[in-house]
Amino acid sequence: MIPLEDNFTDVLGKALRGQKLSVHAAAARAGLDTAAVTRLLAGEFAADSARALAAALKLNPDALQRLAGGEYQPAVDRPPSITVATTPFGDMTVNAYIVCDPKSGDAAIFDTGADAAPLLEAVRSSDLNVVAIFLTHSHADHIHALATLKRELRVEAWSSEREPVRGTNTFRPGDLFNAGEHFIRTRLTPGHSAGGSTFVIEGPVLQAAIVGDALFAGSVGGVRGDYIETLATIRQEILGLRDDTILCPGHGPLTTVAQEKTNNPFFAS
Repeated sequence: MIPLEDNFTDVLGKALRGQKLSVHAAAARAGLDTAAVTRLLAGEFAADSARALAAALKLNPDALQRLAGGEYQPAVDRPPSITVATTPFGDMTVNAYIVCDPKSGDAAIFDTGADAAPLLEAVRSSDLNVVAIFLTHSHADHIHALATLKRELRVEAWSSEREPVRGTNTFRPGDLFNAGEHFIRTRLTPGHSAGGSTFVIEGPVLQAAIVGDALFAGSVGGVRGDYIETLATIRQEILGLRDDTILCPGHGPLTTVAQEKTNNPFFAS
């Protein structure tokens, strides 16, 4: 089981930075002293202080407390049509995905991770026909193995027109591709990056979305754009999908729309 990408301190820190609040300002808003907030951000969990700070930052206090207590680990039965390749990149790990149609053997790769070897092994061991590589965004950990994959598989790669990657074709929001019976719809989900994109797998076989660093299980990617607008876009473009949609983040474990609507402190109601 891949561990969660973020802990409660990461969530608090991302909410603070997104709202451009200093520790002192956040403490004042929550009715806490600065030392209490500093201790929380250092990983010293105190339920009353954490709940007050979460409410002040418009996070769900119950979800944050469950996250801090290790009570949230999303439960997802990974279908055989989804392969996850997790590779180390510096002091973190990053996910890449293969979505295949078992009937035709056609497949699509989403992001590349840091090392092409696990993806190439999966493609060759299952004799898959990779039709394209799709990139959620241009950050180095997600495209590091792109050149190797393109050379070895002799396929084209696609990136957003708002964040083009050298050597790729570009797509627009709403464009439609396919890999066998899987239809791949592009959605713009920026905030972590200017052209951050989600790929929604449509069709009768699989309900899934590859979300890159827009959303993690129990958290979001670091928001570099407008914080409020970014969260609203995630609610609409990702959490507006069917509750049983499997979400495939760039870091951390698989999750579902339903589980994030209940357990993600940024979105739980």
